[in-house]
Amino acid sequence: MLTVIHAPVPHPVSGKKVIRLQADRRKIAKRLWRGVAEDGREFGFELEAPLQDGDVVFQDAHASYVIAQEPEPVLEVPLDIHADAAATIGWQIGNMHLPVAIEETRLLVADDPASRKLLDRLGVHYHAAHAVFRGGKHADDFHGHGHGRHEHGDAHGHSHGHHHH
Repeated sequence: MLTVIHAPVPHPVSGKKVIRLQADRRKIAKRLWRGVAEDGREFGFELEAPLQDGDVVFQDAHASYVIAQEPEPVLEVPLDIHADAAATIGWQIGNMHLPVAIEETRLLVADDPASRKLLDRLGVHYHAAHAVFRGGKHADDFHGHGHGRHEHGDAHGHSHGHHHH
């Protein structure tokens, strides 16, 4: 039997057995999807807002069903650098509309060719890792384009540093 979920549990009761429902970050960012928890219970999601890793989506008398985002390949940039350098790296990543997760000691980007090319071009020290990636929403999630050249002009709310002569 399929259990339909419209939102996470607003005030989950703690102390119950945790049953994980694993999904990748692209799936949990969607509003309509299906998943199966580790105990075999099936869920259909018809959400008003996307879920996040750790959200409790269902509880019964014995258990809490929790979203468990799957780790994925990422590039890790240690933030043991000067603040100006970190700001420049962040600006460049944002300018390319690449998803980024900024943590206290490191910056994470998805391990893909566009990210590697940018970090290499900037001369940034990074290494490959495997982690739960909680990158923010960026233009490629809304505009329907990838990491390539922008086709929507420069009038979309921020500068890309393009110089027009």
